[in-house]
Amino acid sequence: MSYTTKYCSECGEVIRRNAEICPKCGVRQYPQRGRNRLAAALLAFFLGGFGIHKFYLGKTGWGILYLLLCWTFIPGLVAIVESVFLILMSDQEFDIKYNN
Repeated sequence: MSYTTKYCSECGEVIRRNAEICPKCGVRQYPQRGRNRLAAALLAFFLGGFGIHKFYLGKTGWGILYLLLCWTFIPGLVAIVESVFLILMSDQEFDIKYNN
């Protein structure tokens, strides 16, 4: 899948990103809730030890794991590294990974 395509919210078919209606099933496509790369990076840097950035990015299971292990400070160290990766990630790559 490329930056110009996305999955249909109903049937899962690969369609154009700006398509309003899926050509396969005919279901109207509503805009996805947009997540912001900078916001995710800042959450990871400042509150990442508690997994807040994981909840923001829709990774609830990882967020719960970070919360359970926050007393070890390991999630905090991992979150700092993740914040660097998020800052270095391109907008296109971020959109494909987290805004689909």
